[in-house]
Amino acid sequence: MYAITGITGKVGGVVARSLLAAGLPVRAIVRDAAKGDEWAKLGCEIAVAEIGDTDALAAAFRGADGVFLMTPSNFDPEPGFPQTQRNCISVKRAVEAAQPGKIVFLSTVGAHVTEPNLLNNSQMTETMLRTLAVPVCMLRAAWFMENATWDVDAARAGTIPSFLQPLDHRIPMIATADIGRTAADLLRESWTGQRIVELEGPRRYSANDIAKGFSSALGKPVQMEPVPRDTWEALFRSQGMRHPLPRIRMVDGFNEGWIDFEGGPGIEHRTGTVSLDAVLKELVS
Repeated sequence: MYAITGITGKVGGVVARSLLAAGLPVRAIVRDAAKGDEWAKLGCEIAVAEIGDTDALAAAFRGADGVFLMTPSNFDPEPGFPQTQRNCISVKRAVEAAQPGKIVFLSTVGAHVTEPNLLNNSQMTETMLRTLAVPVCMLRAAWFMENATWDVDAARAGTIPSFLQPLDHRIPMIATADIGRTAADLLRESWTGQRIVELEGPRRYSANDIAKGFSSALGKPVQMEPVPRDTWEALFRSQGMRHPLPRIRMVDGFNEGWIDFEGGPGIEHRTGTVSLDAVLKELVS
């Protein structure tokens, strides 16, 4: 039995469907029982648990050969990441109580970076997971290609405001389908202790590559327009953010190159097969 968090999202959904396609039993962990109906029809066992509810989470993990762990996204965290700290405590206690066979945690490229930025929350979760006795894999995924979902309307209008700069600077990106399939593969592997797996797409892409992909998908010219760096804080605050600095520094890290894969001895590196163009065509369809 494999217990899957985030199953109603893109990545978790692919993990679950990949396991089901292989004839393996899946336990869908949902926050709302109604959201489990679709998965129950596919033959999944349903467990209802919030990440902060330690007892419910432990029950959802208990008896599982493997757990796919995702933590809730928070793009506007309070200083010190208190939500992440609370989640870490809950997950640690749940795993210690349930003792699942293994854990595959969806982490991120740059989780090893100590420079303060938004991705430090994954670093905190990785640090907690290393204290557990069960085998753990940190799946460090690149920039999601599906982040371009937010650019579809602008692409249709012909100009996309870009925070990725310079426009020709390429960064590692990955499709959610590749993340889900890789996570499903890892859940079926065996190991002891901790391991790190880095995952990116078939090649690296720039903001200009995103524009070219949208141009091809839409059959019309699309261009990128850099958003001036000195306007970011005011812009994010106008959109309702209270603590924009971690997000700003994350984007700085990609743009300046200090957010990238760690590499080095003992770290595995895998490559997906889905191209950015394929993802963009699906987004506009």
